[in-house]
Amino acid sequence: MKEITKADISQEVFDLYDDYAHNKIERRQFIEKLSLFAVGSLTVPTLLNFMTPNYKDTQTIAADDPRLESAMISYASPKGGGTIKGLLSKPTDKKKKLPGIIVVHENRGLNPYIEDVGRRGALEGFITLAPDALSPLGGYPGNDDAGRELQKKRTREEMLEDFIAAYDFLKNHKDCNGHVGVVGFCFGGWIANMMAVRIPKLGAAVPFYGGQPSADDAAKIKAPLLIQYAALDTRVNEGWPAYETILKQNKVDYTAYIYPDVNHGFHNNTTPRYDEKAATLAWTRTIDFFKKNLK
Repeated sequence: MKEITKADISQEVFDLYDDYAHNKIERRQFIEKLSLFAVGSLTVPTLLNFMTPNYKDTQTIAADDPRLESAMISYASPKGGGTIKGLLSKPTDKKKKLPGIIVVHENRGLNPYIEDVGRRGALEGFITLAPDALSPLGGYPGNDDAGRELQKKRTREEMLEDFIAAYDFLKNHKDCNGHVGVVGFCFGGWIANMMAVRIPKLGAAVPFYGGQPSADDAAKIKAPLLIQYAALDTRVNEGWPAYETILKQNKVDYTAYIYPDVNHGFHNNTTPRYDEKAATLAWTRTIDFFKKNLK
């Protein structure tokens, strides 16, 4: 049987998955609507399996990579969830204090993809902290469906406090040079935007397809921004023109890229929304941006 590829899948299926992944429809509704696209070898189970994240075969940096010191730590978040766990990663051959990066997960907790992104950042010469906002509820439960359900039990404002606390923790870490930025994906993109609003001394922010702050909040931003959007992501992109207007009015140092012909989640290499060319370019730009601004 021919192996399924992205080319075999209708854009409507990707849009449907986006609705499901962002809690706009329940799993039962997702499967029911998916059946409309089940033709021939594209059965509902086949489509469901194809769209589901594959963490087993997509890890790029092993958890025990000898080039890294990578381990779960805990830090205090008194205005948020109390005690938060996160993956702290740094290169083993560091010879001086390093710039820091907070890595913010999507709307499902600290899953293997975001852990992997944290390790990727550390291999580029940073000390990275990838917090798990599900810590007060027991942590990422091992699958994204359950993770989404857990994350719905916390408010995004309270979780924002957890990531602001992560910034404070990393900034004062003995191996950090005090210059800290943030990169976030989806929900994490909104967090990255809001950390730029809330933290005047934030070194840099890179929101990937993240929701935008209000006009009043956007006017408070001082940090340089590298903003990354997917051209097919109309849901998030509709907020960009108004956001850009405020950034221009307040002379914020920002650069924005809209990657053509890619979906929301294009950086996530565990699902078929992944686009290798766009993801590689966006990540290269991210690392270069951090190296420029976190000296």
